[in-house]
Amino acid sequence: MITRRQLWGLLALTLLWGVNWPMMKLSLQQLTPLYFRASTMLLGAAWLFIYLALRTGARMWPRGREWGAIVLLGLPNVLGWHTLSIFGVQELASGRAAILGFTMPIITVVLGALFFAEPITPRVRLAVLCAALAIGLLLWNELQSLSGRPTGVAWMLGAALCWSVGTLMFRRAHLTLSPLVVTVWMLLLGALALWPLALLLEPVPHVAAFSAPMWISLAYGVLVNYGVAQLIWFSLARALPPAVSGMSVLAIPLVGTLSATFIVGERPHWQDWLAMLFVMLAIASVLWPARRAKVTATEPLAQPPAKPAATPLAAPAPEPPAAPQATSPTGTAQ
Repeated sequence: MITRRQLWGLLALTLLWGVNWPMMKLSLQQLTPLYFRASTMLLGAAWLFIYLALRTGARMWPRGREWGAIVLLGLPNVLGWHTLSIFGVQELASGRAAILGFTMPIITVVLGALFFAEPITPRVRLAVLCAALAIGLLLWNELQSLSGRPTGVAWMLGAALCWSVGTLMFRRAHLTLSPLVVTVWMLLLGALALWPLALLLEPVPHVAAFSAPMWISLAYGVLVNYGVAQLIWFSLARALPPAVSGMSVLAIPLVGTLSATFIVGERPHWQDWLAMLFVMLAIASVLWPARRAKVTATEPLAQPPAKPAATPLAAPAPEPPAAPQATSPTGTAQ
């Protein structure tokens, strides 16, 4: 049973991560992509590190092989997703980028079926069909437009693929640090890797010329996207079933598209709305819990087997493994 506080947490997370997409687009009006990611990621992870060290008392410093695991997990989850997605946001409308980015749950399920023998159910087939229709709609619109940028679609699909691979890796990793601490270190190391690339490939930004909205969008990225939203996500992930917390991603593209109208003046096309509907349906089909079969009155009830004479210390029968979830345990949704 979800509590009122958890419900408010889900709503807040959806709004915070949804609004982050047009806020990123706003930042890119005066700052290049690599500098944006490197600066906001480093500052956001740094204050989150300090907060966790002071408030939780968790072990913050990796040891031995933990460093290698963090680096390996950070390649797709941080360098892949965060880097490719910011180039996608630069090329596309932020709402459209969000729609494409959140094909991740569908890609995760498909990869799990291909490489880890996870079952392909009718729901998965429906999700793949809906995702393909959404991608086709947006790609067709970009190719049709004289100012279209189909490379932006490629950036976002590559980012979603990286996020999916990272999710599968994270799910199967044997970690001795808390997932939130691992995420903080992935962000810190990812930012340190992006800074040399930014200095080498992009012009130095003119910080003195930044406008007030620019500073607000940067503060939002540091304090909210890489800070408050991460704390909310991990608190919900610990308290709620994965399917429930994962359903919060359903409305993020919708919030991103709607808020982009007010923040950066984007006007969605009918293809965006239809593609969003297809993606939301696809995500729901893979994340919504399946109904349990009901026993009808006409069906005979199976008689329980006779109990052994003495079973006071018998261990309970093991429960079947839970179905794999398509949500990202890393919380690095933006």
